Amino acid sequence: MSNTIRNLERDLLSKKFIMYSDAGHAWLKVSKRMLILLGIANKISTYSYQRGSYAYLEEDCDFPLFANAYKAINKTLELIEHHTDKPSKIRNYDSYYYFSL
Repeated sequence: MSNTIRNLERDLLSKKFIMYSDAGHAWLKVSKRMLILLGIANKISTYSYQRGSYAYLEEDCDFPLFANAYKAINKTLELIEHHTDKPSKIRNYDSYYYFSL
């Protein structure tokens, strides 16, 4: 089995995700590769953010989209919550966009 296939399987087997929140909003941290594997990378709104190889899915629209796609492959989401009383640094990340050749 190739390393690429092993890496993809490892990503899909991930069950723990971090939900970051501040006083006004929350975001789920997900690898961009996971969004591609689930076929929803091009459906995420610009209300979500990105930094490096991760997307931070906004709680109202994009998180439910991800949760439904993830549950469709018979996976259970386990959320680890991380809250701050200050404005989250995620708000300063680049808006999410999907670019495909």
